[in-house]
This record gives sequence, structure tokens and C-alpha cells, in this order.
Amino acid sequence: MPYLADENRYEKMEYNYTGNSGLKLPAISLGLWHNFGGVDTLENARKMLRKAFDLGITHFDLANNYGPPAGSAEETMGILMEKDFKPYRDELIISSKAGYYMWPGPYGEWGSRKYLISSIDQSLKRMGLDYVDIFYHHRPDPDTPLEETIGALKQIQDQGKALYVGISNYNSEQTKAAVEVADKMGVNLLLNQYNYSIFDRWSEEEDLLGTLEEVGMGSIIFSPLAQGLLTDKYLGGIPEDSRAAKESGFLKEESITEEKLDKVRQLNDIAADRGQSLSQMALAWILEQGVTSVLVGASKVEQIIENAGTLNNTGFTNEELAAIEAIVAD
Repeated sequence: MPYLADENRYEKMEYNYTGNSGLKLPAISLGLWHNFGGVDTLENARKMLRKAFDLGITHFDLANNYGPPAGSAEETMGILMEKDFKPYRDELIISSKAGYYMWPGPYGEWGSRKYLISSIDQSLKRMGLDYVDIFYHHRPDPDTPLEETIGALKQIQDQGKALYVGISNYNSEQTKAAVEVADKMGVNLLLNQYNYSIFDRWSEEEDLLGTLEEVGMGSIIFSPLAQGLLTDKYLGGIPEDSRAAKESGFLKEESITEEKLDKVRQLNDIAADRGQSLSQMALAWILEQGVTSVLVGASKVEQIIENAGTLNNTGFTNEELAAIEAIVAD
């Protein structure tokens, strides 16, 4: 039976302008970093993408190396574009990136024109698309001139392979340098994608959000739940199917200390008093900072429903914000 999207999907989501552009992104976006690869079940990926779109989540975020294996998340996206989402292509924002290791040899990572042009062509082939909506340079390259990297993004945009281009994991100083080069080339860098959460505040130390506002760029946040730590998942121990239980995961079991769990419990109490889950409060807190969009991951449909429910309660009192800061500082 063909997929028909929920007719009321746009009533359930908030959409924010991205920097100085005319592009709106949903407040909640879906990242395909984990659980959409070749090792995962296609049917589960299909259910999650359908539910996300039915809830007004129009933005699906990928990268060349997402999987595992690398490239397979884009292949999954390609299958589901063909099966389900082809009629809705003009209602979707599909993004990809290149910068991390993707294939062997000297041309398989970082920021050379050779790598970036090759990568976008591979990504489009895997997804069966004529273009992506956003293409990012995934990380700063200390050895390639910015003029070459930004020039490659300009070429990709000029050729119509991406409607917008952006950067990811660039700090405040690196962002300013990239914008300076881009301005000279006539390139509009749409947004910066970086990690930020109640626990992870590196970007605040250099006022990255202030820098992005100053240069007219948007902001999209990954790992807003600190790889699942800012949920109730670990309060009763480490589940076998959790990221912390997997040897290849970014959240290590040894990093889930009793001290950290005590903070999670206190934050969970604040969330309960607000009438929402800890994950919903953590996402609401990020949105409270004035970012354009928050990227969530998911392994099951129920998590997408819960995350989208964040928008039912996004405001904070000064007392709540102060209590959160006290817990983190302590």
C-alpha cells in the first residue's frame, strides 16, 4: 500500500528561518547518524522516517560516512525515497556532508576539492537524487587552504548539486575565517552544525551562537541528548541495546559515572515537575538558546513521537534555568 503522508503534518511542527536566508527548518530535525545503516532493519528505518514526516519533520540529515557500513545510511535513504518519499521530494530538506574518512588513499577525507566533489557525486548516486538541499564541509581541515574548500562548495552549489552549503564542527574563529573567504567568493554559508547540550558547553565559551548571528548564519545542533545520557535510559543501569553498551559507540560505559548519573536524576526531577520527559526538557533547553533546529536520533518510532512532543512545552522560568545551571555547575 503506498505511503500517504498525514494531511495535518504541518500543524504539528514549528519552522524557523535559517540565518539570513529564506529557508525554514523544522525546530526538530531527524539525524540518520545511527540506526539507518546496512546493519539495521530497513523496515524499522522506514517506519521512523514515515512517522517523522507525518509529524512535520521535513529535514533528514545524513553524511557520506553514516552507516555502518559507511555510505549505507544514504543507500537506505535512496531506497525509501524511491518507495515512499518521491512524491514529497519538494517538501523535504535532505542534507549530506563530507570531511571525515570515507575511502582509502589520500583523496578519501578532509577538505580538498578532489574529495568534496567526488563525495557529493557518490552521495547523490547512493540516494538517487539530482541534488541535496544542504551540503556541508563536515570538519575543518588544518592542511587545505580555506579558499580550496569553500571554492569546492561554491562549485557544488553552482552546478546545482546542492541548493545551500554550510559548515560543521567549525568553532567561532574558524567560522569567521570561513565566512570571510566565502564572502569574497560570493558564497552564502547557510549554517553551522555542531554539538551542544546541557552537559556539553564548549560553544558557549567562545559564543559561537553569537558569532553565527553576527555573520547571518543559522545553527543546527547534534548530540543534544549527550548521546542518550540526557534521557532516563541509564538511570536503572546500562541497557544491552544502548549506545553505551556497544564497543563502537561514542558514549563509553566508563563515562557514565555515579556523579554524572546523580546530575541526570536531578535534571529528571526538574523535567517531571515540568510535566515532560528528561529528553524533551533537554531539547527544549537547546531551543531556548535560540538555535535554528535540533537534530535528534532515534532507534524506534516511539522516540520520534516523544522528541516531537517537546514542542508542547518549550518555555522555561528563570527559576528552572537557574536550577539547571546549578546542577551542571555542581
